[in-house]
Amino acid sequence: MKLRQRRLLGIVITAVLLMVTVWQVAPQLPPLETTQPEAVQGAEIGSAVTALESLEVKGRAAKTGYARAEFGDGWKKVNGCDTRNIILNRDMTEVVVDEACRVVSGNLNDPYTGAMIAFTRENSSAVQIDHVIALSDAWQKGAQLLTREERIQLANDPLELIAADGPANQEKGDGDAATWLPKQKEFRCEYVARQIAVKQKYRLWVTEAEKIAMARVLAACPGQPLPE
Repeated sequence: MKLRQRRLLGIVITAVLLMVTVWQVAPQLPPLETTQPEAVQGAEIGSAVTALESLEVKGRAAKTGYARAEFGDGWKKVNGCDTRNIILNRDMTEVVVDEACRVVSGNLNDPYTGAMIAFTRENSSAVQIDHVIALSDAWQKGAQLLTREERIQLANDPLELIAADGPANQEKGDGDAATWLPKQKEFRCEYVARQIAVKQKYRLWVTEAEKIAMARVLAACPGQPLPE
């Protein structure tokens, strides 16, 4: 009887020691790995990739009713300076401004082509102000649902505007990311991120083809932040 009790006691002690060993080792085990969908690998909160996933995906609406005047009559003025000259002043270097708040000259390191452009009022068409999301394209992806005041704000928002090479801007036309991207590949991540930021701010949607094109660009820069 005593022998049997000693055997039982030995089994109990062995079991207790085994449980203590497991308890001590368990906290040192690495946590289970979790994986994210491939589309957002490396993405950060506040990144363009994350924001792209939040945009609504819909088909392009009809262009019916679109007119440039739906976004205001030309450039808006702020403290006597119109939006065009404000953006030229922001994006160029060695800028000279006259007493009427007009940019007379300056140099643009063009983000679309990578070329250096010497701007003067005599060749002002060499540098144009591009609506990153073309207004007609914006109209077909939700802007027609905005109020007129919101559309005027969109058309004059510095977030939506970039000083760029005139011919490149003309080539872009009203294309979206699925049909046109800047020739300078190094700028594409920033360009697409800016488009996404504008769409998020003004509740515009993307088409399926546009989203795929944007995601393809951002795959090379998953941490690309949204511009403010």
